[in-house]
Amino acid sequence: MGAAIGSVLPLALGIAISPIPIIAAILMLLSPKARVTSVGFLLGWVAGIVVAVSVFTLLSAVLPEQDPDASRPIRGTVQLLLGVGLLLLAVGQWRRRPGAGRTASMPAWMKAIDTMRFPMALGLGFLLSAVNPKNLLMAAGAGVDIGAAGLDGGALVVVIGVFTLIAASTVLVPVVGYLVAAERLRGPLDALRGWLAQENAVIMAVLLLVIGVSMIGKGIAAF
Repeated sequence: MGAAIGSVLPLALGIAISPIPIIAAILMLLSPKARVTSVGFLLGWVAGIVVAVSVFTLLSAVLPEQDPDASRPIRGTVQLLLGVGLLLLAVGQWRRRPGAGRTASMPAWMKAIDTMRFPMALGLGFLLSAVNPKNLLMAAGAGVDIGAAGLDGGALVVVIGVFTLIAASTVLVPVVGYLVAAERLRGPLDALRGWLAQENAVIMAVLLLVIGVSMIGKGIAAF
């Protein structure tokens, strides 16, 4: 179980450091309906992570069993494809970074956050974690690693739980912190939102590059 947690830790951190959901959570915390929408977004975010990694864990677990000492071409091919996908996303993110002196533009859905209600915030959190291509590829990589570990049911739940907790931590911490000390966090959250919005493309490009190379390495090692 420890080895499985160690193998998925970088992928969980990759999801956690993704700036877009952090910015969305902060915008909700600065909106008129902060307490309602932020909790809905957090619940959707957690649910999406659990669903995505669980689905790919189940799919990986049903791959044909092989001798532990033999090569695993099917799993290796999947990991290589995931790694290449992450590298392509890294290139796309890097090309979309704002030029010198330019301000990064905000997606249209972020501008509508002030008008969101609980169901919409819940759905947005789920979509950003379970359907977003960047997070989906990282969840798929984690599912492949967890499914390959040959764990029993209880251990699977623990590993997926640890993965989810780490991956959701950067949304969980500001939401819980705001519910406890709203006024103290308004200034720091607004400053953090501005920095993340400006540097989003660069952060994600570097992150996807590192994780993509790691995934390709795992794929090569499986042959």
